[in-house]
Amino acid sequence: MKRYLVAGLLVWLPLVVTIFAIRFLVNLMDRTLLLLPTAYQPETLFGFNIPGLGMLLALLVVFLTGIVVANFFGRQLVRLWEQMLARIPLVRSIYSAVKQIVETLFSGQGKSFRKVVMVEWPRRDMWTLAFVTGDAFADFEKSLGKSLVHLYVPTTPNPTSGFFVMVPREDVRELEISVDEGLKMILTTGVVTPHKESDEVSDNPESSG
Repeated sequence: MKRYLVAGLLVWLPLVVTIFAIRFLVNLMDRTLLLLPTAYQPETLFGFNIPGLGMLLALLVVFLTGIVVANFFGRQLVRLWEQMLARIPLVRSIYSAVKQIVETLFSGQGKSFRKVVMVEWPRRDMWTLAFVTGDAFADFEKSLGKSLVHLYVPTTPNPTSGFFVMVPREDVRELEISVDEGLKMILTTGVVTPHKESDEVSDNPESSG
């Protein structure tokens, strides 16, 4: 009986968690419909709610914004907007930091979260996974006399929280695994490993054609 219960959980639990996660994202994006005037909201026009319509609206707004800022006139508007924000003390710090993070993640030129490494944490002889977020500032390296690397050490099973550390480059052990594989290990608290995943694929008769 235990074997059958576990087999059933392996089928239903990932499916249920995925459905709840997608439902949460759709409901969150649907809140963008509240920006529309009441007379133009779907519940007023059609008499009922249409799930996912807010997500389509958000994607449309982002797409149209990209078209506008992609030309010379749009870039000038963005520059004027950023100059105005730069005059507000608290806002300029938050905006500039978030913008740099987004540009690093989506530009394709940065090194953030492109490599998984091992580092001794939180003490010697205890190892954990970390993600390289960049190279250290030259003044920091000059102060310590060492080559440093920026690392993000995530917590498990919630990788959205963690610690930023600067570690000597010689203390970092590079791994030949992808960022997705590293995130799976963290989310599953080490239950799912890259080696285990490859074994499961090879043992699956359907994957052998």
